[in-house]
Amino acid sequence: MIESMKRWTVERPDEQAVSVLTAELGLSSVQAKILTSRGITNPAEAKAFLHMDVSSMHDPYLLFEMNKAVELIKQAIASNKKIAIYGDYDGDGVTSVTVLMTALERIGADVSFAIPNRFMHGYGPNKELFLELYEQGVSLIVTVDNGISGIDEIAYAKTLGLDVIVTDHHEIGSVMPPADVIIHPRHPDGAYPFGDLAGVGVAFKLACALLGEVPQDLMELVAIGTVADLVSLRGENRYFVKEGIKQMRVSKRPAIQALARIAGTEQAVLSEESIGFMIGPRLNAAGRLGDASPAVHLLKTEDMVLATSLAKDLDALNKERQAIVSAISREAEEFIANKYGEEIPYVFVIAAEGWNAGVIGIVASRITEKYYRPTIVLSIDSEKGIAKGSARSIAGFDMFAELSKNKEILPHFGGHQMAAGMSLAIADVDVLRDNLNVQGAQVLTDEMLSPELIIDVPLSIDEIDVSALESLELLRPFGMDFQKPLYLLEKLTASSIRKIGADKNHLKLELVADEHTLDAIGFSFGHIADELTPGIEVSVVGDLQVNEWNGNKKPQLLINDIRSDEWQLFDLRGMREPSRWLPTIPVDSTLFVAFHEQTIHYFQSSLRGIAIHLIGQSQVEKADHLVLLDIPDDAEQLEELFVTINPQRMYAHFHAADSKYFDGLPPRDQFGWYYSFLKKRGEFDMFKNGEQLTTHKAWKKDTVYFMSKVFSELGFVKIENGLVSVMETVGKRDLSEAPSYQERERQMELEKVLLYAPYMELKRWFDTIRSRTVDGEEQ
Repeated sequence: MIESMKRWTVERPDEQAVSVLTAELGLSSVQAKILTSRGITNPAEAKAFLHMDVSSMHDPYLLFEMNKAVELIKQAIASNKKIAIYGDYDGDGVTSVTVLMTALERIGADVSFAIPNRFMHGYGPNKELFLELYEQGVSLIVTVDNGISGIDEIAYAKTLGLDVIVTDHHEIGSVMPPADVIIHPRHPDGAYPFGDLAGVGVAFKLACALLGEVPQDLMELVAIGTVADLVSLRGENRYFVKEGIKQMRVSKRPAIQALARIAGTEQAVLSEESIGFMIGPRLNAAGRLGDASPAVHLLKTEDMVLATSLAKDLDALNKERQAIVSAISREAEEFIANKYGEEIPYVFVIAAEGWNAGVIGIVASRITEKYYRPTIVLSIDSEKGIAKGSARSIAGFDMFAELSKNKEILPHFGGHQMAAGMSLAIADVDVLRDNLNVQGAQVLTDEMLSPELIIDVPLSIDEIDVSALESLELLRPFGMDFQKPLYLLEKLTASSIRKIGADKNHLKLELVADEHTLDAIGFSFGHIADELTPGIEVSVVGDLQVNEWNGNKKPQLLINDIRSDEWQLFDLRGMREPSRWLPTIPVDSTLFVAFHEQTIHYFQSSLRGIAIHLIGQSQVEKADHLVLLDIPDDAEQLEELFVTINPQRMYAHFHAADSKYFDGLPPRDQFGWYYSFLKKRGEFDMFKNGEQLTTHKAWKKDTVYFMSKVFSELGFVKIENGLVSVMETVGKRDLSEAPSYQERERQMELEKVLLYAPYMELKRWFDTIRSRTVDGEEQ
């Protein structure tokens, strides 16, 4: 048995709905299962989802007070007033700035941008920056991807006489800022059809309204910001990203070309994953470590030389960011060990002096992923007396809602269910930690705290081929609310098991069902190879992809998790030295047993102090796994052992100090000759002369002793101190009536199976034994 790393929740799509989609739309079963599992079962709805066009976009004037915002901006342009775009320092923020600034430049605005430095100004609106903009002659500030929580700061801007338009998509609090206009897809007084726009999506809607058309060339920037901000990829967002990625693959924008090149990926195959793992992190890096402005300059420039230089700078910053994250992660682990010890709390609140506030969100994500607990990581600034932090959560713990219960000690916080940012007084850190753990105890159950793997696309191996996998391009982009599927393949046979990689820390399997095969790769799953036995039936979860090598294409599964409900037999026969097999055994949950006392003496030194249980000496203890060091006297002993333990895994070593299988039983004519020999002699001292007779007749070494014992048990002879004397016969008796003869037959039969049978035959023999014990338990 192999337990999965996470708790599997399998949601099986409606097979009838799958059949309808495949029949009416000509979809592969894999495509249809993905759509059905995500609630898209109506063929018309599925067709519209798969084949989106410009009609998927909503009129920007459906956003509350969009007309007022356009009017205010155009008045400022007509009056030659300076406009400043006030953005955020992440990927969504810098793309938002670029999109709106480009649109304003196209209609003749005198426009600049400002992005707060997270270390100097913190997140969102900042009075100091607003004052700087005012002193530079700015009359109108338009926020992008921030502003909805800047109540006091925007009020301050108004006291300076500035006009303020807020465009944002973050959670709206109980009070909204006193801006002239607030453009928000979930404005309480509005009725916009799609409330999940990213910050760049809101900025793009404003750009569309200002330009009076859809600026198609800006769609690639909208795609980057939308994917980077992890918003829903349904509705308009899906169209933005789908169209934006199409543009990116053929884009002439120097930034796209330079970022693709510096990330080591082909521009023609850019995808939402390229954005999420390659482009987004590099655009984020500048703002995480300092000034985010270079990211905007990169996105805006039309100079390829400058774009290449800026992309290299961002790449260097990203590598620096990665090193900082690794260092803080190590320190965070030390904090956890010292603060919490062996007890894992409901919510981690981890804080230390001087941690880089720009990357602690990534550290929080790592801690959450490892321990599956909501996590807040705080950077303490003793001079200012504050702690700034980032939070990441798990399903069932609404981080924004739970932080809202602590707003009296959180002067600044914002975010959503799964992530948030905040600042608070150092003195209140312990209070927040205590409060959140009390709150966690109230809402989080044991099941919620067990990492869950939600699998919604079970497949059979015959559904998987290259064309089916390539057809999934039609379903892209995958992301929030339309997650990339995790595929489940159940009860396949692992016909080949190999460790691969320079350090042998990866796993390669060949999975078989009927006549179909599938290669599977498990990165960092190399240790599982020691837990898999030949022909084992496994279920695997992972991602399917097309593997191309030397022009040949094959489907391949990248393993995310694996399990087997089968008991396992590990064949250690022939591996005499325990040092060869002991490292592969989980000793703490394993019982080592011997059926003969001499076996314990034989293994005492080589098993490094591991206790060996002698069968029959005392009651057997329960254990998950069982090592059989030698063979029993009969199969019944094994059955009794299985009834008691019912092990998940069994390791068969079967040391045999005195194997009889190849000695065999003396043939009957040999017994006849020896009996005639005894009758002629009258008596025979087998201690003195037995070896000489054995050598003379070229018999096995204990043949004389064994035949003498059989004759004695049948009453044909008597043995006293090694002297064999013939008795008067009492009639014919068959040799098989002798207990020694029967015991030798049993031993040979047991050795034939346990010591010399091929693995699969041995496994079937044990399956029979186990089934008898299970049947016996059920009766």
